[in-house]
Amino acid sequence: MHHNSETLGEYSLKSSRSSTLINPNLTPEKLYGDREKKRLNYRICHLSKYYPPVPGGIETHVQTLARAQADLGAEVVVLCVNPFDRNHNFTATTNRTETIEEMDGNVKVIRLGRLASIARLDICPELPQKLCQVARNSNTLLHLHTPNPTMLIAMLALRKRVPLVVTHHSDIIKQKILKYALRPFQYFVYGKASSVLATSSQYITGSKFLQSYEKNLDYLPLGLDSSRFSNPSPAALSFAAELKRKYDGPIWLSVGRVVYYKALHVAIQALTKVPGRLIIVGLGPLQAELKALAKELGVENRVVWLGRVSDDQLVGAYHAATALWFPSNVRSEGFGLVQVEAMASGCPVINANIICSGVPWVSRHEKEALTVPINNSVAFAGAAQRLLDEPGLRDRLVAAGRKRAAYFNNEAMAERSLEIYSRVLSKAGKNFAY
Repeated sequence: MHHNSETLGEYSLKSSRSSTLINPNLTPEKLYGDREKKRLNYRICHLSKYYPPVPGGIETHVQTLARAQADLGAEVVVLCVNPFDRNHNFTATTNRTETIEEMDGNVKVIRLGRLASIARLDICPELPQKLCQVARNSNTLLHLHTPNPTMLIAMLALRKRVPLVVTHHSDIIKQKILKYALRPFQYFVYGKASSVLATSSQYITGSKFLQSYEKNLDYLPLGLDSSRFSNPSPAALSFAAELKRKYDGPIWLSVGRVVYYKALHVAIQALTKVPGRLIIVGLGPLQAELKALAKELGVENRVVWLGRVSDDQLVGAYHAATALWFPSNVRSEGFGLVQVEAMASGCPVINANIICSGVPWVSRHEKEALTVPINNSVAFAGAAQRLLDEPGLRDRLVAAGRKRAAYFNNEAMAERSLEIYSRVLSKAGKNFAY
């Protein structure tokens, strides 16, 4: 397999088995002209762990891809776990939930009820039956998004062979027991896939597991509908103004779950060396530990924990921020879609150089970002200080970032995915040409 290398000044996608070259900055209209949307004669079923409003990079990607595919004329269904109780509260662990079917625009979303969640595995009694029911339609293609232990194990229930695409968002890095417990299921399911996708060619080079599927390996970078970030609503601008009034000096922003691989301890340590406040959007199990660290380092009054926020508040936070701090330090962070959100908002990025991850490729050093070594709070603080001291640096990164964000176009991502599906269905001997 040939992994074409993207030049620093250009972003393109090229299949290892296709001569098609796609620039994701192009909309479908530019690619194909002002043609009518074609109704595809097959159904796409995405298998996701959760779905928005649950926050998370994979969840956001599945929604963006599903909506864009539906806009191109596809019939799209999402099968996922329902983590919300009857009061619409998010329950990450043991609370029982109910099955709900709803429409997200033109996308049908089936949120399956669960009995409990044990060691990251959601117990959903209806899932095997529902999956078999969805797959019973002979014109269905399944698109599984991993890591996703619940859906991975449920795939064992399928008795018939169904066209299958797997997007491997990241390897399982830290949870060694989970990693090796799931490995037989991964081998079984990935072995049945007609196409295994990473989110960048860089990630493939560092994953021995992925390389074992070289024959069916490709990559599909994540895309984003960036319009709400680049053209903020009045509510978003109002929230940005409120943050700026409330907090004097630079605003450093971190967005994401408060978990180990986000390396927020690096951000808190860096805060001791620069002025301003660190605003953290997101929740997670390490929050108490990180609050204790902030207190120990004497910056507890300069760390603001916003927790879960609305869409408008998130956009407003990006527009208020001096920079996005993205210190993730291991390959569990495979892409970093929040970097695209930040760039679309005109917010430069400071990230860490995770080897064989897409993170430093999405937002590139001295182009749209300042990239520093992982786990180095001194270097991180130094990059932040450069944004404050170096004339023109921030403006240059902002301008380049807006252009880079446009490359990660949700419509072109959807077009690309349908081309991949077309090859999968052709390989399966089905005449579902797009």
